[in-house]
Amino acid sequence: MKMKKFYFLACCLLLVNLLPAQKEVTMPAIPAMRQLHHDNILASMQTIARLHSRKDTILPITEDPRLNAAINRSVRISVNNMRAEIELNESLDVNAKYKWLRGVNEMLQGFISQYRAKIVKSVTLPALVKAYSDAMKLDIQGKSIATVVSDYELEVGNILLDNFAFKDNVGMRDAKEMLVLKTCQRDPGNILRVLSKYPEISFADSLIVSAAFHDQEEFYNYAAAPDALGKRIRAVDNPLVKMISQLAMNKTGRMYFPFLDDLYRGKITMDSIRPYVLNDSSDGYYKLLVKTRIGYAERIRQGDTPMVADVLTEKLRFKAVERYITEINALHDVANENIRFKRLDPLNSQELYYLAVLGEEEIYTSSFVSGVYPRIFKRMKHPGSDTLLQLVHYDFYKKFIKMSAAYNTLDDFLKRMNKERSDKLMQQFVDGLERTKTLEDAVDVADSYASIYNKQTRKLILNEVQKNLQSSQQEGNKRGEVIYHLLNTIFLSMDSVNHIDVSATLGIDPVYYMPASLLKDDKGRIIMQQFSYGDKDAKNYFSAFMARFSNANWRITRTPNWVEINSVKGTPVTIYANLPLDEKEELDTKAQDSLISYMYEREIEPTVVIHRGHSYYLQETIDRLPSSAKVVLLGSCGGYQKLNDVLKICPRAQIISSKQTGTGSVNQGLIDAISDRLRLGKDLNWDELWRGLKARFSGSGMKEKFDDYIPPHKNLGAIFIMAYTKAMKSSGTE
Repeated sequence: MKMKKFYFLACCLLLVNLLPAQKEVTMPAIPAMRQLHHDNILASMQTIARLHSRKDTILPITEDPRLNAAINRSVRISVNNMRAEIELNESLDVNAKYKWLRGVNEMLQGFISQYRAKIVKSVTLPALVKAYSDAMKLDIQGKSIATVVSDYELEVGNILLDNFAFKDNVGMRDAKEMLVLKTCQRDPGNILRVLSKYPEISFADSLIVSAAFHDQEEFYNYAAAPDALGKRIRAVDNPLVKMISQLAMNKTGRMYFPFLDDLYRGKITMDSIRPYVLNDSSDGYYKLLVKTRIGYAERIRQGDTPMVADVLTEKLRFKAVERYITEINALHDVANENIRFKRLDPLNSQELYYLAVLGEEEIYTSSFVSGVYPRIFKRMKHPGSDTLLQLVHYDFYKKFIKMSAAYNTLDDFLKRMNKERSDKLMQQFVDGLERTKTLEDAVDVADSYASIYNKQTRKLILNEVQKNLQSSQQEGNKRGEVIYHLLNTIFLSMDSVNHIDVSATLGIDPVYYMPASLLKDDKGRIIMQQFSYGDKDAKNYFSAFMARFSNANWRITRTPNWVEINSVKGTPVTIYANLPLDEKEELDTKAQDSLISYMYEREIEPTVVIHRGHSYYLQETIDRLPSSAKVVLLGSCGGYQKLNDVLKICPRAQIISSKQTGTGSVNQGLIDAISDRLRLGKDLNWDELWRGLKARFSGSGMKEKFDDYIPPHKNLGAIFIMAYTKAMKSSGTE
């Protein structure tokens, strides 16, 4: 964009420099039959002068009023000269003069419409007028205007080729191809979409090669298509294009696709990995994915960017959950660990490591603590943490530290290396958060701190945060300054000795409690909404849910798609819950949509929202999440991305999340505590509420499940995202 602006300004300055030599052609007498066309041109010029403001007499193009006046004068002279030259040109018959006068006005109108649509800026005008004048002269001489289109910016070319006066130009085909090329050069990510409309252009092959290196995932889809572009792609003689085309035409191409980079570089062949690909549910396919990812991780550390690395990682994540995590989670009630974790027997330490870091959103606490984590080190010849990280080239190491902190294995992990190395590792965990594209690493640091009870480790992290804050301030790195200031404030607030009210200090809504008054609508009601899904566990938890409200304090109204539960005594509280109907027929989501429509039509806005069901349903709840929600019970958190998604929709929401898939009895306990307090007119004091629930779930088998839940005031990741969003908006940085 900077080059584009420079180009246009250069054109403006060129016109101004030519002003002393630019003479205004004397306007000849205008025949009455063409006077209207001239008047239209003059009217368009007046419209242009007032495009920026009705009070203007000239169009502002730069910040210099004198330069603006000179440029506008130059444009006016150029337009008037075109009018005069058309009238004076004896080689033009009457129809041709009509054509060119109409063309000049159409050019000006094209600028007006595109300026109003914010497609072009005022700086485009002088270049456009000059380009049109040049193109008109060439066309009158019977020459191609392709050179003019080539010399000017894309926006100028688009207006020229849309002008009816040039529709029969001898160079129209070349000019259109030039515009296609300019469009693709401007936006390489749009090459294939453009070529799908113009697959036969002369330089399509070179653009196809460029597209193949830009986005292999999109390229694969186009290469598989039976249309003209797909055929053109498959005919291109380029190693990468041919490799992707070969995969795209293979029935099992998608199973080979994650290994594209190694296939393209000749490190492996399709024949060599075919046995694994043809049995993609096997241990062998998972092991191949891990081996390839480790190779990519080494290259990424060296600054390289392997093709489709994200595709491979997602496939690895899917296979980790599908083949291993789902089974060991399902056997959580099996006491014999050899039976429960038998599925993990074929995996080595690196393969178990990726099982953990990529299965974060699905893995149960016991699956990690009793199964995956100890087996990682049991299967190493030299069971050291630093050795493990070296084997995987520190791939996802921050995620593994976060998980170790969350599941109380961080102390053990750090003790498996000497203190100097463990200190350096934790420093690296905190460093460089401002250099990432997302906030995920910063949120992981925040969440980890909340789970760390070792005072020395906490002190080390806090000191490193403060060092990074100081260096960011010295370097003037605004993003780094905001990130580390927020982390420093949040971490210090965790120690009551510091007397820091994190809400007041960071200027965000209270996180320690939710006032009942903020949850009421304009009629004084508190509306709660529960999203339920028709999975196999729904029958049990929904029966328990209904039984809980079958008493004198509540009145239940049933409909075919949902239930409405109203408090009879105390504060008016209404709970809407869709029925967990058959998921296979998608009747559960249809019931949700029916309920949402009912509430929308009656302007019923829930302020408390509850997600029930497995974590794989969580995104569907988020997609339907009302922006009015101020308390959100996720049950299953899903990490940074899900927290971020919720806070984008409900920026002020207090979130109760879990480190793993929610437990029905704990979820019901939370619903009981929240609904009872609200009915009794009490605020939701999270510390007090949590102490009561902790006592309720202190029994064998329930304590671990309840401890996986994180209340809003300890959900440091959510607090950080909320505070960061506010800080960046306040500064106007993002």
